[in-house]
Amino acid sequence: MTSQNFVSHHTPRSLNQEINMSTMLGRVFIYGGRGALGAQCVAHFKSQNWWVGSIDLKANDQADANILVKHDESWIEQEISVLSQVQELLKGDKIDAVICVAGGWAGGNAASKEFVKNADLMWRQSVWSSTIAAAIAAQHLKEGGMISLPGAKPALGPTSGMIGYGMAKAAVHQLTKSLAGENSGLPQNSMAVAILPVTLDTPMNRKWMPNADMSSWTPLEFVADLFLRWARGEDRPPNGSLVHLVTKNFTTELHLV
Repeated sequence: MTSQNFVSHHTPRSLNQEINMSTMLGRVFIYGGRGALGAQCVAHFKSQNWWVGSIDLKANDQADANILVKHDESWIEQEISVLSQVQELLKGDKIDAVICVAGGWAGGNAASKEFVKNADLMWRQSVWSSTIAAAIAAQHLKEGGMISLPGAKPALGPTSGMIGYGMAKAAVHQLTKSLAGENSGLPQNSMAVAILPVTLDTPMNRKWMPNADMSSWTPLEFVADLFLRWARGEDRPPNGSLVHLVTKNFTTELHLV
């Protein structure tokens, strides 16, 4: 496996509320906008005068608009609900980026009691959200827009102790490559990319791993700013890239897998 390295130095309102997008510098949907990384992305894009829509199970009060996903709905029902709300909200306007950071983690090998249950959960959290995000991008991205999906470095190889997680993330990697291909359904000159972080510096990780080497954790602020630059069309990796985030001594490098 070859890698290309380059270093980056980085120092709710209701759906029906009338929103003036004309004064904003850009428009983005954050799928998973209530989670740790998603909330950081919402805040960072807002600070740069972007219009931000959040899609999640719960509302993010900092977002310009919230689309709520119902946990008990099927994959198709979620797609219909989300796409109809996006269409109602945008009213024909196009967006610059769709950033999916929804997901989760569950372990288990093939002998685990909850093997299939956890695999199903991982599929719902990573694959359902990523495919619906792709459908939003296909219908509403501007030409030259960007979609980012949540990959995982371990899913490039065997994940024996967390098979369901590895399966789901490998599917996200494949989806990213397919979206970058010809006739993918995305607008012309769009970029599809997946980030492959190792450990993100989140409050929950700090809580559960207080003695870990945090100098190797990737800051949420770094990831949010990376998304912003890509959404602006700056420093973009090649279309279809799986971008491994490697942090050492508080410095993060991007390795293209």
